[in-house]
Amino acid sequence: MSHMKRRQFLRGIGLGSAAMVTGAVAGSRAAAQNHDHASTMDGPLASATVSFGAWPVGGDQPLDRMTTPNAPIAPNVHALIPNTVTIKAGGTVNYIVAGFHQIIVYEPGKEPSDVDTGTLIPIPGAPAEVGLIDDPVKRLYRGVNPIELPQDRVEVVHFERRGLYLVICSVNVHFADNMFGWVMVLK
Repeated sequence: MSHMKRRQFLRGIGLGSAAMVTGAVAGSRAAAQNHDHASTMDGPLASATVSFGAWPVGGDQPLDRMTTPNAPIAPNVHALIPNTVTIKAGGTVNYIVAGFHQIIVYEPGKEPSDVDTGTLIPIPGAPAEVGLIDDPVKRLYRGVNPIELPQDRVEVVHFERRGLYLVICSVNVHFADNMFGWVMVLK
């Protein structure tokens, strides 16, 4: 049995290069209409970087992440550093996650005292009060499930509209430890 090349196949069914190009252009136009791309943005307010947790150095016990990459019982800095960042509308925040954390972004107007910690998603092997906060009211973004991923990762979040956005760690005990911050989006 001989192998037919793609060009031979298309020619055999009556489709030439012009038809392929026309179809590709039409397909890319349709894809562009259904997919929103941010316009080019430059300058210091185009993006910000936030350390979402951090691994401590210089404490009582050394931390060897080579032998314990997920460091399940190692202490972690439960903070967003810096606590407040400012970007322009259409900009992004790069969250560099260090440790077992989950990013939640709430729409402007939600305060830390408004977060309902009554419904928690259980974390296997952890006490019930450690669970992940599952408050969907005014929630705009919930990051990936930290149970299923490596502890260290980057999540990039795009903010289209101006306002002051509350960002929390959904690990209930981290949030109770004041692990939250703000994104100020200017026009």
